[in-house]
Amino acid sequence: MSLLGKAGRAPAAHESGFAAHRAGVDRLLASYRAIPREANVRLAKKTSNLFRARAKNTAPGLDVSGLTKVIAVDPQAKTADVAGMTTYEDLVAATLPYGLAPLVVPQLKTITLGGAVTGLGIESSSFRNGLPHESVLEIDVLTGAGEIITATRDGEHADLLRGFPNSYGTLGYSTRLKIELESVPPYVALRHVRFHDLGELETAMARIIADRSHAGERVDYLDGVVFTAEESYLILGRQTDEPGPVSDYTGMDVYYRSIQHDSPEPKRDRLTIHDYLWRWDTDWFWCSRAFGTQNPKIRRFWPKPYRRSSFYWKLIALDHKYDIADRIEARKGNPPRERVVQDIEVPLERTADFLRWFLREIPIEPLWLCPLRLRDDSTERPWPLYPLEPGRTYVNVGFWSAVPTVAGQPEGAANRAIERKVSELDGHKSLYSDAYYDEDEFARLYGGDVYPELKKRYDPDHRLLDLYSKAVQRK
Repeated sequence: MSLLGKAGRAPAAHESGFAAHRAGVDRLLASYRAIPREANVRLAKKTSNLFRARAKNTAPGLDVSGLTKVIAVDPQAKTADVAGMTTYEDLVAATLPYGLAPLVVPQLKTITLGGAVTGLGIESSSFRNGLPHESVLEIDVLTGAGEIITATRDGEHADLLRGFPNSYGTLGYSTRLKIELESVPPYVALRHVRFHDLGELETAMARIIADRSHAGERVDYLDGVVFTAEESYLILGRQTDEPGPVSDYTGMDVYYRSIQHDSPEPKRDRLTIHDYLWRWDTDWFWCSRAFGTQNPKIRRFWPKPYRRSSFYWKLIALDHKYDIADRIEARKGNPPRERVVQDIEVPLERTADFLRWFLREIPIEPLWLCPLRLRDDSTERPWPLYPLEPGRTYVNVGFWSAVPTVAGQPEGAANRAIERKVSELDGHKSLYSDAYYDEDEFARLYGGDVYPELKKRYDPDHRLLDLYSKAVQRK
């Protein structure tokens, strides 16, 4: 049964949240019914964290304006009921006062909970907590058939809960998610450990994940940055309630630059838990440098409210609309540039191999590293549309920039080369950006034997685009 039918059981203090959510769902359903049957159903949403082109559609979209709030937080049960379009910025703001946080908080404030579940999310707690969809206890989904269905881990629609991750809205859209939360203290103590060899970094990462510690000190968060083959870092975070001075990277200092050092000993730092969770958002990892924001002369006058990923996204959208960067390159006599904005996963033991290949073939730096292991190891294929192997550690590698095109090369030459290398190393890549797979390989990588049955059950009339059309064809 959906939360819509259980609202009367909710604590009185949360009744207003449930009532507002029901009203939002009613508007959503009314907007679904207003879409012509011959038109594809899509969201009426102007913003997105996707970097691939969106399919053109002139029909009205789904009204999700009433699905942007945290419905209720239960501090005793350590759970939260959250509307599907709620941003992690708002979700964290609602849970931190209770000393709680989602088990995985993706790096950018405007990523929505529903988006992180249907499109996958990751962060530095993923080596112990897996991916955001693994903490979902139940989910209400508006399916392509126009029904609100509640999916739980072991109920009638468990196949939808397990097939929803990496479906990117092609099976339906989440209206409510009930998720697990974890206790978090007010601070995170950091150690930045430098490596001069990528093989040594890979070995150290494996040891830290196995031991959940390094040099006798507990590790609660783990990610890393590769600047060159000779300069890379693992960033080790430890939750703590010990008071003391903390750094601030929302002002003149830039977080990723603070990681770098020459000492054989780790460089130490401290952040509040709030600032740790959003440490990458201020400069969109390092992508703000494309706008000059890291230049102290510019940064000093750049309004602080605009030092965040959502504003940089608007600048990127303007560039895409008017081809600003390519026009500038053309005036310099340079060719257009190919966008290479991707997150990939390879098995931990293949990480150094991939990094060496990438640094040799693709002129982009730095690279972000984030290890992950699935929490759910009870079934062979717990999440069929992104079939990572239970019990195996993977490393996410993120790279977000552009490279010069080469005359005579096919469209997306660099991205195609990356896809081939990732497949060769038994990995996957996220589908939020450009993809060039043919249909057979796509089906092999992304649950092609399971997806057609899910589509038939939950979108029998194909009101929603299918996954290959949405992620690769984009027509």
